[in-house]
Amino acid sequence: MTRRAHFDVIVIGSGPGGEGAAMGLTKAGFKVAIVEREKSVGGGCTHWGTIPSKALRHAVSRFIEFNSNPLFCKNNQSLNASFDDILSHAKTVVDKQTNLRQGFYDRNHCTLIFGEANFSEANTIQVKTPDGRIEEYTADRFVVATGSRPYRPSNIDFDHPRVYDSDSILRLHHQPRHIIIYGAGVIGCEYASIFRGLGVKTDLINTRKRLLSFLDNEISDALSYHFGNNGVVIRNDEIYDRVEGTDDGVILHLESGKKMKADCLLYANGRTGNTDSLNLSVTGLTPDSRGQLSVNSDYQTEVPHIYAVGDVIGYPSLASAAYDQGRFVAQAIAEGQVKQHLIEDIPTGIYTIPEISSVGKTEQELTEAKVPYEVGRASFKHLARAQISGKDIGSLKILFHRETRQILGIHCFGERAAEIIHIGQAIMEQPGEANTLDYFVNTTFNYPTMAEAYRVAALNGINRLF
Repeated sequence: MTRRAHFDVIVIGSGPGGEGAAMGLTKAGFKVAIVEREKSVGGGCTHWGTIPSKALRHAVSRFIEFNSNPLFCKNNQSLNASFDDILSHAKTVVDKQTNLRQGFYDRNHCTLIFGEANFSEANTIQVKTPDGRIEEYTADRFVVATGSRPYRPSNIDFDHPRVYDSDSILRLHHQPRHIIIYGAGVIGCEYASIFRGLGVKTDLINTRKRLLSFLDNEISDALSYHFGNNGVVIRNDEIYDRVEGTDDGVILHLESGKKMKADCLLYANGRTGNTDSLNLSVTGLTPDSRGQLSVNSDYQTEVPHIYAVGDVIGYPSLASAAYDQGRFVAQAIAEGQVKQHLIEDIPTGIYTIPEISSVGKTEQELTEAKVPYEVGRASFKHLARAQISGKDIGSLKILFHRETRQILGIHCFGERAAEIIHIGQAIMEQPGEANTLDYFVNTTFNYPTMAEAYRVAALNGINRLF
């Protein structure tokens, strides 16, 4: 064993949370090291999650756009690609991202340590390097930013060549004709869009009564309709009994008695925090049953010199929020406390085809709270820009207070929804009377644009008041 160095802070994990913490701390003058178990920086977000899945989604959506446009698709000719083909596109994006993030550490003189970390004492970690050596490092403080991984039930054989989770699906090298996706959360729905867009017969097993039940009901229903209209078979309120692997595929046995056979299964139902290999017990910390750690408002665990951010602390489990949490924990260490916090209304971005994005309250939440609200809607099929681009599926919905016209929630379904939502979010965050529907009525928008949907929806909502 080689004792290497002492640092002010060691950050474990180089995903968005770890990066935010490391950058903030180095800029504050601390001697910082970041430990990454993979061969390059970026964490699960860059290598297996957000970046590759969105790159896959973009490629597939362009194929769909080309093949559905009569201007390009003539004489029954169409573009085709296998899942393996578009994986190479995703890899180029991942490589660009890792090179970019590597540059951040180099420019800020943050020490990078590659290997698997675990605690040997409260202030000491051991790192097993890729070549098998054990190195020891000490620090005054630690930030655990190890992220999460797909949950794997013990009664499913993930070693079977046709059984995948949302990480291993990126190593799929055959072209399935039929896939079963178990779990209709965000990841499951996004991959249902990808595979169906490639022409793969897709069954989506939802363990709940409706798709993405945290969404506004109207948006959830729109996604269900669009999936069904495009050939995705959704089975709601189903639980698996067992998964049977065969020589050429899988058979999914459901508790309801149904049996389904397909070329492969993607299990996408839940995630667990990456804490089991850290040997946290020697520090006095015990993760919960989902591998997550509890923190206070300063992102400090029960052990004062150990902090945690990102997926490993649970909600909201978003890359964007994890980066902010990393910045906040750097502030807590440098200044003694966090002076900023995550915004109350964190936007959601769901990269199905088409996209979904929302911010603020849903109709069901406002109804339950007995808030007198009204709705303004804009259908994309009525927007000139959507007609020009051929992206006329979808709508924008603004929920606002009937009396004050304060904006309470915005929900968007359609192409570029995750971009469009930020216009409304910016107005929602304004103080006092600036946060009203009148802003969209009185603002001149570029024409033609998708942003014009806000003006159309605002006028539609005001018309409902009289």
